[in-house]
Amino acid sequence: MNQEKQSYFPSIDDVKAAAKTIKNVSAVTPLSSSLRYSKRFNADIFFKREDLQQVRSYKIRGAYNKLNSLTSKQSESGVVCASAGNHAQGVALSCKLLKIKGTIYMPAPTPNQKVEQVKMFGEDFIEIKLEGDTFDDAYHAAMLECEKLGKTFIHPFNDEKVIEGQATIGLEIIQQSETPIDYVFLAVGGGGLASGLSTVFKELSPSTKIIGVEPEGAPSMTESIKNNKNTTLESIEKFIDGAAVKRVGDLNFEICKVNLDDMITVPEGKVCETILELYNKDAVVVEPAGALSIAALDFYADEIKGKKVVCVVSGSNNDITRTSEIKERALLYANLKHYFIVKFPQRAGALKDFVVDILGENDDITYFQYAKKTNRENGSAVVGVQLKSATDLEPLIAKMMAHNFYGDYLNDKPDLFQFLV
Repeated sequence: MNQEKQSYFPSIDDVKAAAKTIKNVSAVTPLSSSLRYSKRFNADIFFKREDLQQVRSYKIRGAYNKLNSLTSKQSESGVVCASAGNHAQGVALSCKLLKIKGTIYMPAPTPNQKVEQVKMFGEDFIEIKLEGDTFDDAYHAAMLECEKLGKTFIHPFNDEKVIEGQATIGLEIIQQSETPIDYVFLAVGGGGLASGLSTVFKELSPSTKIIGVEPEGAPSMTESIKNNKNTTLESIEKFIDGAAVKRVGDLNFEICKVNLDDMITVPEGKVCETILELYNKDAVVVEPAGALSIAALDFYADEIKGKKVVCVVSGSNNDITRTSEIKERALLYANLKHYFIVKFPQRAGALKDFVVDILGENDDITYFQYAKKTNRENGSAVVGVQLKSATDLEPLIAKMMAHNFYGDYLNDKPDLFQFLV
């Protein structure tokens, strides 16, 4: 009986061959001890710094290994990929190094910074086409070009050579570690990294527990494993764009459902907290997907005490224009930022009374939008308040009610709240 495609598992020999292929292209990134996180969790915490790759993510490994495996005919025909992020940069650099012409489809709203990065890495060997409003639009356009012109599609995760390339991270971690590793935490998007690395560890370090981490708003692997079949999510939260997919790869799912010891989800706000903490305290810049593995440690705090733990920091392609949103989401997650509809009496000094009598001395108004008068007694405003401590919320609401300023609380009303954040 012929084996089905989904039964594929990469062999160690295949991964070692991939390591030789990418040797002069992909950096052997550091396995760095984190003193601060080690102290916090009473464990030996190490970061595998894939954010230090030339393209600032691990994606160069799989992309180069795949393009290098093409036949002469495939190389001459050219390649196509669809990506708005790290995969596009990996493919672009690989095209330039291997002198293969490539077309990269990106959604039209892709930030210009990302488009310019892809151009820089690919130079004259790549052409960028902005297509549609979403990744799905770009993907369908890319597949149409492949069908029409006989080009090879370079999938970001559902491909054997890509998986083998990403698996080389596992080889490096084992070679770099002087003592056995108890846990590896890694982000799961489409599953290329998770399926590759987990296979290496199950062969060479079977006692190591491999923990996959997904955004709470995009739990595609979690749901698939729970359902025991690859499951397409109807909708996802796209904020952690490097790990937010509606459907994981079929190859990747079949491997991960066997190899992963656990799948956990992390709230997007917790990831934002971690991004800011790494920047402010460690001077480490990570993208949202790159922070997932570290953000997960809080949810495994009891299990990892006294253990040796590796977090794969998958990338650092963070758009600086997202900083305000990252801060906002972090404050909301910490229960320090709150939005209200405040009813102000239509009299002189009402705002002053609110600031002096209602707000605590450490509370800060960060948003204020006043609506036109609706009646002679009261006028409403949407007010954002940042607190010093989460415990200050209930006293603040109580004072607002006691002085007839309280209109409504918006944080728990997603239909309205989406217009503020």
